[in-house]
Amino acid sequence: MSETVVFLERQSVKANVRRPRCAASYVEYDNTAADSVVERLRGATVAIINKVVLREATLAQLPKLKLIAMAATGYDCIDVDSCRRRGIAVANIRNYAVHTVPEHVFAMVLALRRNLLAYRQDVEKGVWQRSEQFCFFTHPIGDLYGGTIGIIGEGAIGQGTAAIARGFGMKVLFADHEPPKAPGVEFTPLQQVLGTSDVISLHLPLTAATRHMIGLQELRRMKRTALLVNTARGGLVDERALVQALDEGLIAGAGFDVLTVEPPRDGNPLLDVRRPNFVLTPHVAWASDGAMQFLADQLVDNIDAWADGKPQNLVT
Repeated sequence: MSETVVFLERQSVKANVRRPRCAASYVEYDNTAADSVVERLRGATVAIINKVVLREATLAQLPKLKLIAMAATGYDCIDVDSCRRRGIAVANIRNYAVHTVPEHVFAMVLALRRNLLAYRQDVEKGVWQRSEQFCFFTHPIGDLYGGTIGIIGEGAIGQGTAAIARGFGMKVLFADHEPPKAPGVEFTPLQQVLGTSDVISLHLPLTAATRHMIGLQELRRMKRTALLVNTARGGLVDERALVQALDEGLIAGAGFDVLTVEPPRDGNPLLDVRRPNFVLTPHVAWASDGAMQFLADQLVDNIDAWADGKPQNLVT
């Protein structure tokens, strides 16, 4: 036991997090503001973070830091190039949300395709109670069977989403970059995926190349009966363009679990959308109890494996 381990965002993991075996010192903070990061990590050799931003200017003030252990899969909050130059290892979490995120995707898809929110509103307004028959048909109800889902990003979560889609009898199209990450995957050009899919689901990281990859032009290319689901990263979709697309009926609906800035303290155009064909959840698609415990266990395993000289899940 020789490492000084500091967890800056313990509140972000609602599971049992065991103390790393390698930790001579282990400190947890529920949350950490940007102006407290350097102070809290000054003596740390291992930092555990989730969304805390670690850029060059901050890393330069932390000469003892040797490992950043992400309590998440995405690591766009870290200056990875700077970490490589400074010899700081970065490890992330892999494959913990392969079931929970795809399930959340289809919770949204089913709610939207079957107009559950619209029907609930009708019941709350007394429409059913005034009906002359046992049911009423105020909103269309669509089937998933026989439809096409376009998945942008064919990693583990994209593959999990595809597996559920096939169970519903849907045709699966993947739009990603070569080479495929999974056997048997054939790519379809993005523009074709956008134009032929009944559901588009995003499962890829936010990078300079993917920021606003879905804008007004792409939304216009989609079917007017199509749904757009984003459980990956805020910023993949131009949020103002999405509002316009919903207002103009360019697509049938959308389900989002992520926003460009989280939490959205200064507002966001999607927060003002009040319509039954739009579902917004607060970045919880990944957060089932089982997935969270898997994450917590792998998080500590990553730290101890690195300390043992057998690092795993490195991104540097």
